Amino acid sequence: MNKFAIRLLMLATFSMALIAVPLLPAAHAAGDDNPAPPASSSKKDKKKNGNSSSIDDSRFIKGYRAAYATIYDRNDYASAIEQLKALGHDDSADVANLIGYSYRKLGDYKVSQIWYERALKADPNHVKTWQYYGLWQLEQGNRDSAQYHLNRIGRLCGTDCAEYRSLAAALEKPPGTGLVY
Repeated sequence: MNKFAIRLLMLATFSMALIAVPLLPAAHAAGDDNPAPPASSSKKDKKKNGNSSSIDDSRFIKGYRAAYATIYDRNDYASAIEQLKALGHDDSADVANLIGYSYRKLGDYKVSQIWYERALKADPNHVKTWQYYGLWQLEQGNRDSAQYHLNRIGRLCGTDCAEYRSLAAALEKPPGTGLVY
């Protein structure tokens, strides 16, 4: 194919994707199944391995979405942790956050904290991690820290975003209720 035909095909594909997006069902309120693509390798590595980033990205997204479904549809947190680690992108904020979430749901708060902090190290503005880590703080009885997380979310996405509303609602509940989020 010549370059013009390839460009035309890509434009048509992109246009169809834009049209189809509003038709997709809404994502679960608890998380986001559309992660940021993994950090690209250098051009030298791509040539050496013969892999293109679009193939890697599609494999990553497919694997991430499978792990996401394992968490939010089947509540199988141990399997999801293995699926997420197998992606080989533990340094991604999206991946590290879901691993932290899964460990939290399994009751392993120390390991969960490590993963939340890893996610924030990868992306200090990762709103979903601030939300989940804020809920972690609440579960630990750290209301002041949870309030700090809520304020951070407010600065990042405002008080109308779902993450802010979720953590704010959890903070409104009386302390010591023993609720797990």
